[in-house]
Amino acid sequence: MLDILKANARGLANHGWLHSHHSFSFGHYYNPEQIGFSDLRVINDDRVAAGQGFGQHPHRDMEIFSYVLEGALEHKDSMGTGSVIRPGDVQLMSAGSGVTHSEFNHSPNESVHFLQIWLLPAEQNAKPRYQQRHFSDAEKRGRLRLIISPDGADDSLEIRQDARVYAGLFDQGETAELALPKQRHAYVQVARGSVSVNGERLHEGDGARIRQADTLRLSDGDHAEVLVFDLRPNEWPQL
Repeated sequence: MLDILKANARGLANHGWLHSHHSFSFGHYYNPEQIGFSDLRVINDDRVAAGQGFGQHPHRDMEIFSYVLEGALEHKDSMGTGSVIRPGDVQLMSAGSGVTHSEFNHSPNESVHFLQIWLLPAEQNAKPRYQQRHFSDAEKRGRLRLIISPDGADDSLEIRQDARVYAGLFDQGETAELALPKQRHAYVQVARGSVSVNGERLHEGDGARIRQADTLRLSDGDHAEVLVFDLRPNEWPQL
């Protein structure tokens, strides 16, 4: 069963320099029916103007990853990490016992478009850590490439939760299937383009909660870029 959240039903924050759509309650946007799904707490679809960004701010006890679609995102944190994240890069920051960081558009001329996603960790007050890896288009073309997992399988980034995240690119006749273990939930986020998921058409910005499905089948993509989450069978985020 697919429970679809349409792109135009998301929360919106427009600050001029920042244009952000919230799939789940975040900041000044609160919807009691959209506070998360399983351990998935935040999906923000952010566009940041040239030379603008988020100054130093704190996080703790959250697994936070950024997935850049266009442009370049500059990251600095209190662990001494500094990096620039570009399309194909996945950055994962485990905030643990506490970390501060900043995120800015690296370009003085062009906007940056990225998804920032938060998942609850399985343990609190862990040591903060930072990971970043590049996954090429070829690795994701016509398939679901594991990019985040609890054990770092297949050279994925390692998350402190029983969750797995896959990324895929689909066009024309490309199809992929993902077998879901019993008693698991899944969530699909269409980052751009459109694609059919188990026969249901999803468009850019759409998300779908999936329960009681043995298999996910992605097909009929039209310049689609998709993230798929394999999650514990909890309805709401629970620490």
